[in-house]
Amino acid sequence: MKRTTRIITVVLSLFLIVGCATPKQNYMPEATNISEPPIGSINTAFVGDEMLKQGRFIKWDAIYISEIIKPTWSYTLFPGYYIKQGEDTESSFYLPSNEAGSGRVEKKAVSDNWKSIQVYNSENKICVITVYHVAGCTNSNAFERTTTHLRSRNSFQQTLIYSGRFGNKVNVGYREFSSSVARPAFNNDVEYDISVSNHIGYKGSKLQVLEATNEHIKYKVIKNFNRAVE
Repeated sequence: MKRTTRIITVVLSLFLIVGCATPKQNYMPEATNISEPPIGSINTAFVGDEMLKQGRFIKWDAIYISEIIKPTWSYTLFPGYYIKQGEDTESSFYLPSNEAGSGRVEKKAVSDNWKSIQVYNSENKICVITVYHVAGCTNSNAFERTTTHLRSRNSFQQTLIYSGRFGNKVNVGYREFSSSVARPAFNNDVEYDISVSNHIGYKGSKLQVLEATNEHIKYKVIKNFNRAVE
């Protein structure tokens, strides 16, 4: 009898420590036209980074995790963006964005599947909520509240991506997306000889190269793409 009582006490204690929560899905992101960076601005992009971006995007409230977080021994949150799904009076609920820069969640094989990430509004408390609404939590300074722009599902987007420098030539990739789907037939990789001119451009865009290495490029935005198709 005493042993049974001890087991029940331990189980109840663990439940109280872990807690429970019901994820909400009442958040609506904002659709917005994006043309970035601003004309006249000076920017630095590393290899693989977007230099220009234009189109209709969805602006999401999000959290960005900068280091691995383990709310409990059985769940691991990896760095990246997690976008908001809902909120209640005390906290907000997030999922991985599933796009470039997204975070991800891993669980131990013996653990329940997870359902949502919970972040409290008034403290740096972050939790993993399981499909059974059990919340395992920890306090952490390895995340911040922010916003991110994801591709709209019913519009057209254009980007220029820095691909590095080889000798006097810089390489830039052009990418198009329609309804969040890449359009390979319209993608292109372009090479520019900056010993001839320090201005590069594509599809109406124009940039002044201020510095370029095989790791990064510093540039001034003269003009963005021609007006994006809605």
